[in-house]
Amino acid sequence: MTHTFLTTEELSTKIKYDSKYIRQFLMDTVFIENIHYIRPFGRRKILFIWEAIEAEMVKSIQLEPALIPMASGGLVHG
Repeated sequence: MTHTFLTTEELSTKIKYDSKYIRQFLMDTVFIENIHYIRPFGRRKILFIWEAIEAEMVKSIQLEPALIPMASGGLVHG
């Protein structure tokens, strides 16, 4: 299996988020070390694994229509 490794700046242009936002808010909350990114050779440099990030983004897309709860306790297909 091949992996595509991206720097923070490359990932920033790919997912349209500022690189500072990625480092401060997404790392260790949404992106988990050794799953979504690595520190090669135990160094400070961070490389993101594009396939893992792409799978995480796609996972959040719901393919089924949303169910909207009603006050009466029923559900409406939205």
